[in-house]
Amino acid sequence: MSTRIVLWLADGPPRNVGPDFGKASPVGLLIVVLLLICTGFLVWSMNRHLKKLPERFDRDKPGPDRAADDRTVGLEDATGADTGNDDGSPPHEPGR
Repeated sequence: MSTRIVLWLADGPPRNVGPDFGKASPVGLLIVVLLLICTGFLVWSMNRHLKKLPERFDRDKPGPDRAADDRTVGLEDATGADTGNDDGSPPHEPGR
């Protein structure tokens, strides 16, 4: 049965062979132009964000987020008591 369908479909004359078959449409050009505009905007935005970064990251003078990166903020000591923050402030209590 399936071979009869394949032979019936292959039996007809070729379709879509006019002078405009296979050519790009203006919609395709619009999509390409929009993608180029979006890529340009993305590059512009990334450059703005990169300019905000410091020239060098000094290991001797870490920023205030260094303690959080090292996972040393709010750690509990061996007794289970919270040692607080590195700057001497009291520990953060959840729910308050």
